[in-house]
Amino acid sequence: MRTYALTDSWTMTRRELAHWARQPGRLVVGLIFPVMLLLMFGYLVGGGRGVSGDYLDYLMPGMLALTMAFGLEGTMLAVTQDLDKGVIDRFRAMPMADGAVLVGRSAADMLQSAVGLAVLIVVGLALGWRPQGGPGPFLAAVALLLLFRFAMLWIGIHLALVAGKPEMVQAVQILVWPVGFLSNALAAPASMPGWLGTAVEWNPMSRTATAVRDLFGGLGADPAHLWAATAWPLALLAIFFPLAVRKFARMSR
Repeated sequence: MRTYALTDSWTMTRRELAHWARQPGRLVVGLIFPVMLLLMFGYLVGGGRGVSGDYLDYLMPGMLALTMAFGLEGTMLAVTQDLDKGVIDRFRAMPMADGAVLVGRSAADMLQSAVGLAVLIVVGLALGWRPQGGPGPFLAAVALLLLFRFAMLWIGIHLALVAGKPEMVQAVQILVWPVGFLSNALAAPASMPGWLGTAVEWNPMSRTATAVRDLFGGLGADPAHLWAATAWPLALLAIFFPLAVRKFARMSR
């Protein structure tokens, strides 16, 4: 049964990858958008409130974490479109493992997220950013970022299943913006009002950004955040992964 589930999930992943070849524009836009954000905040509207030192050194880990929180609408929209157009109903008629469609969607998204991370890191290196932690911490930082993306992705998939309609995705996607910008990705919490700084510190994305800064050996590092940067995504996954699979299974009956 487990082998069938893996095979079905891989089949659905290949289906999503085939969409890349047919719609390369969406992929390119998804890769360029975080680069534009990096350039905009780093050189146009940046300044790094509460940051002493090279702002790019502080900004890069924050932008990498911010990128992992954004871009969920593509997968959310694809899930709701499959539901709305009856594609899911066709899959239900096949001998396919429950959740294989969702796993395929998430696998394709994670591949795109990994490519997006690589592109943004290359751009950062071209701009003069240099991680100082070494190969091991560098890979650990990338793993933390992808773990955070995976957790955010399954929250998005669950919300997409609850929304059910493509036109509802935009309303749900707005919920991601507070998570992204009410964080320490762009500015230090010490520069914010007390209540806001406290809320920012508790934001799971802030924990990830701070832990990544520590692994990269950059400004704003705090090794005490490493455990929270791991625990938060795992806790979110433990909640939303089964919720999404259960919601999809109920819709399949």
